[in-house]
Amino acid sequence: MLKIRQVLRYFTEGISKKQISIITGIARNTVKRYITIFLSLHTTYEDLALLSDIELEQLFTEPPPVSRDPRLDRLQELLPDCEKQMTKKGVTLLSLWKLYYAANTPAYQYTQFRKYYGIYTKRVKPVMHIEHKAGDKMYIDFAGEKLSIVDKETGEVTEVEVFAAILGCSQLTYVEAVMTQRKEDLVKVCENALHYFGGVPAAIVPDNLRSAVTKSSKYEPIINETFADFAEHYGTVVLPARAYRPKDKALVEGVVKIIYTRIYTHIRTKIYYSLEELNQAIGVWLEAHNTASFKGRNYSRRQQFEELERHTLRSLPQFRYECKLQLIATVMKNGHVTLSLDKHYYSVPYRFISKKVKLLFTSTQVEIFYKYERIALHKREYKRYNYTTNEDHLASSHKYISEWSPQKFIDAARLIHEDVVTYVEAVLENKKHPELAYKSCLGILNLQRKVGTERLKNACNRANDYGIYGYPIIMQILEKKYDELDEDEIEQSTMPQHINIRGEDYYQ
Repeated sequence: MLKIRQVLRYFTEGISKKQISIITGIARNTVKRYITIFLSLHTTYEDLALLSDIELEQLFTEPPPVSRDPRLDRLQELLPDCEKQMTKKGVTLLSLWKLYYAANTPAYQYTQFRKYYGIYTKRVKPVMHIEHKAGDKMYIDFAGEKLSIVDKETGEVTEVEVFAAILGCSQLTYVEAVMTQRKEDLVKVCENALHYFGGVPAAIVPDNLRSAVTKSSKYEPIINETFADFAEHYGTVVLPARAYRPKDKALVEGVVKIIYTRIYTHIRTKIYYSLEELNQAIGVWLEAHNTASFKGRNYSRRQQFEELERHTLRSLPQFRYECKLQLIATVMKNGHVTLSLDKHYYSVPYRFISKKVKLLFTSTQVEIFYKYERIALHKREYKRYNYTTNEDHLASSHKYISEWSPQKFIDAARLIHEDVVTYVEAVLENKKHPELAYKSCLGILNLQRKVGTERLKNACNRANDYGIYGYPIIMQILEKKYDELDEDEIEQSTMPQHINIRGEDYYQ
């Protein structure tokens, strides 16, 4: 613009076009063109001098003539649809070009097609460059393509998931095969990644996996409780990527593509019979990937990690995280809840009967919560259909019954007399169900308060002679006072009534 201003000033001062060309170094034809435009504007140099460079450029710079290429017009119409097709699995730019080239004449070759597609996508979808801070984020995801293991005995092929994690700054990568994407497996491989890196980043960025994010949201997603508890244990936070925004985790999306070429191609032709065997093979090529130099640079991911990122990671906790699973259950009438996984029953305080409670359990213990209050803690037991009961949880009447045992009644009988002990032991042996025996023994022992020790002792001896064991026979003996008769009187007396004796009238 300075040259144009000089040309116009010299022209208004009366200097010739040839001389102006020599002074300014501008070609004579260009000088003539500027002067022609100036004269066509019918204005003065002083007015033009007040214009800005942009305004002056608009007056004196003529756009070059454009000849529209019909191939470009046609391609511009197709590019939006091409962009949509590229989001589908298995579609490549080369396959789209082949379809375009076959259906359009004339058409661009692949190089020009790729060039114009790149210009279009950059214009409609600008990409922001993100500077990753050292120790800030670990990005995680599962690969779309699965690997497999084979059962040695049956030959059954089982597909397994492949987990990938990458640190934002150094791009150090971790890859591991795992059976499923469930939260227990996700927590395990995330933990293994942290131990592989030797430290904890400030945040973990997952995709919107169900095992990591219970409910996705643009502003405040709800994190899965187990995964959030895992992050709390390691002193980090979970920052889910936005749904349908793969550029939020472009690093891990990119590393998934890299492991297809740098790991999958080397291991997928072989047969593996266990996860351990498969992960051992993955580890070899993973280390080769991390120690290989970046393209066009003289350092690797491992070197960059050691120099820039290792010292910025937080230290690992002393103990590994023990994954807590959870269940919702209703407290039964007997004051217990069922851990359905083990078919085992655990007690809670009796006031929570019929309430819905949450069970959080690990491999070693079971915690029971009601509205965020922990109401019970038990050691986890794996014996099916058994009960684990805390006596403090029972109502007073239930506590008394829960304390019943054969030894309890034998000890109580011993306080009365050894003959009573002998009879109680016989009752315990002869009843088909323990609870029937306990109730019968309780009734017999309670008779001591009504009839005294001596009469109860004698009644037990009489019943023992009859070979009949239970509370009803003792009651009959005491009511008819057979316990007070001597041996001769017993021989002369009739046999006492008993519910199991029909009597002579029954046969008439």
